[in-house]
Amino acid sequence: MAISSIIDNIRYRGFAWLMGLFFVMIVVLATILAQYSSLEPDQFDVQEEALKKSQKTNIRLIPNGYVYSNTLSVLAETLLDKNGGYLSNDVAPPSVFLDNMPSWEYGALVMIRDGATALRNQFARSQSQSSEDPDLAKAEPYFYYEHNSWALPSTEGEYRKGTKALNRYMGRLLNTRSKNRAQFYSRADNLRQYFEVVEKRLGGLSARLISSTGRLQPTNLNERYATMTQTSWIKIDDVFWEARGATWALVHLLKAVEHDFGDVLADKNATETMQRVIHELEKAITPIWSPMILNGDGFGILANYSLTMATYITRANAATLDLRDIMMRG
Repeated sequence: MAISSIIDNIRYRGFAWLMGLFFVMIVVLATILAQYSSLEPDQFDVQEEALKKSQKTNIRLIPNGYVYSNTLSVLAETLLDKNGGYLSNDVAPPSVFLDNMPSWEYGALVMIRDGATALRNQFARSQSQSSEDPDLAKAEPYFYYEHNSWALPSTEGEYRKGTKALNRYMGRLLNTRSKNRAQFYSRADNLRQYFEVVEKRLGGLSARLISSTGRLQPTNLNERYATMTQTSWIKIDDVFWEARGATWALVHLLKAVEHDFGDVLADKNATETMQRVIHELEKAITPIWSPMILNGDGFGILANYSLTMATYITRANAATLDLRDIMMRG
């Protein structure tokens, strides 16, 4: 009896050790996958990406508007095909436990939606009474599909339909001999309307980041501070990463605007102002070396990442306001 008990005990302990080792390996692999999926995509050269795609059609000279349209397409494709794929609608671990990257994805998605709307309603129309482009009319609604749908239909499927419709518009933009050629109008009034949207987006992000920086002190000097609601401590990093994603996407769109609206910006003496906006946004998405988002209080020991991010975005917002005013001048 004693020997059989010892053997049973050894067998039991061996099985338990094996299960424990298996569990540890699963945790380690899940942690590595989570870290890999949380890596932000690198920036890309908007002109180089446009040239790559246009050369597939044996066209060397790209038309005006192609860089902007292609940038929208690359942004959407990157959102879906980055490390770990699209996470916002995942229902399985470890992705379901992640919140930073889904927040990043949503921030980038909002800017993609704004860019697609501007292309459909402003850039691709000669005037308010003109007909809209049929491919852009199909592409834009796909990007407005709910961002966290797992199936029937899936978010990825709808967004890919949007990129395909966008690519059809780009193909017609390249085909200069076709009667059905797509159009792109780089005018100051079109650009001013887009800058108005960008200004509001940046202002909203800046206000939310400031609301994450600690206790808000209402003041009679400015009533809007008295109505601001402080961000919950569990949402601070979500707001920060949403701002990172939005800034990442917007930097590329503005670089594309700088290329396709270069003549307009130069004519309005606004090139330097545009470069200042891009510069401030690029500083807002410099690499983060801390394993967590720190929100120190005032002049305390710890840094305040939200306040630093808000500073860069506020500067970019102020320059965007200057751009909008410049576009309104004759």
